[in-house]
Amino acid sequence: MDLSLFKDKKVLITGGLGFIGSNLARRLVALGANVTLIDSLIPEYGGNLFNISGIEDKVKINISDIRDEHSMKYLVKEKDFLFNLAGQTSHMDSMKDPYTDLEINTKAQLFILEACRKNNPNVKIIFASTRQIYGKPRYLPVDEKHPLAPVDVNGINKLSGETYHLLYREIYGIPTCVLRLTNTIGPGMRIKDTRQTFLGIWIRAVIEGRPFEVWNGSQLRDFSYVDDVVEACLISASNERAYGKIFNLGGDCVVSLKELADLLIKVNKEGTYIVKEFPGDRKVIDIGDYYGDYGLINALLGWKPKISLEEALKKTLDYYRININKYIQ
Repeated sequence: MDLSLFKDKKVLITGGLGFIGSNLARRLVALGANVTLIDSLIPEYGGNLFNISGIEDKVKINISDIRDEHSMKYLVKEKDFLFNLAGQTSHMDSMKDPYTDLEINTKAQLFILEACRKNNPNVKIIFASTRQIYGKPRYLPVDEKHPLAPVDVNGINKLSGETYHLLYREIYGIPTCVLRLTNTIGPGMRIKDTRQTFLGIWIRAVIEGRPFEVWNGSQLRDFSYVDDVVEACLISASNERAYGKIFNLGGDCVVSLKELADLLIKVNKEGTYIVKEFPGDRKVIDIGDYYGDYGLINALLGWKPKISLEEALKKTLDYYRININKYIQ
């Protein structure tokens, strides 16, 4: 994989101060790209200026909201690549406030795509979607041919967002690629609440010496380390074979939540947890067992996860032992 093509290229990252966006920005800066970050810094959505500590003078930051179509018209101009990572990720928030989820995950995606169509139709776009659009798996592992049946508002709106991206590829020729992410973990992930992933509050609890809750415990999941997700973004953006395609990402292994809890405690060398039943409001939108088949992106682009789950947990814990106070305010 030759990523030298990013040198001196103009790159725009929506959600650039967030978890995945900031890690992607670091990699692109190292590759010599000219990087612009868009982030609203709305407290609930994960943006954190500390995420770009050490590279803040090497990127341009625009504190803006992707729902602002006037800003987007200006920001997409003359960009070579657009990594569209901004979104509302909380499943519970989407049920409590479906209109905001609709604004961010569907309507704002049209603002972005229309801005590109009118001002920069050749920009290459990678859109971050989610496994949530599959709903409750009918078979495992889940591949891209699996039926789509979202079980919550967030899944419906993310499905709309990705469908718009593919439509604009088909009708207007804008180079777009969709990556369906599973549970992504690593430095910069949200740990103050469960708006991004439950594992964040587990990690915070073990570092602070508190027990954490494991709901059910028998469910199966896979996890992607953020560096592997960044690689998938870069590989997809740099290969014309990716455009017009949808790819599942996935982890190096499948674990039950109880096995994950035990592994976290093993890596941390201490910790305790309590197994409980799912709270009722979460159980109704829970998808059950899930792990993805990433065979398509492996076959077409050569991507596969490189970081083991145990190593991913170690790297994440090491980071938060030093920096936890920057993420719990």
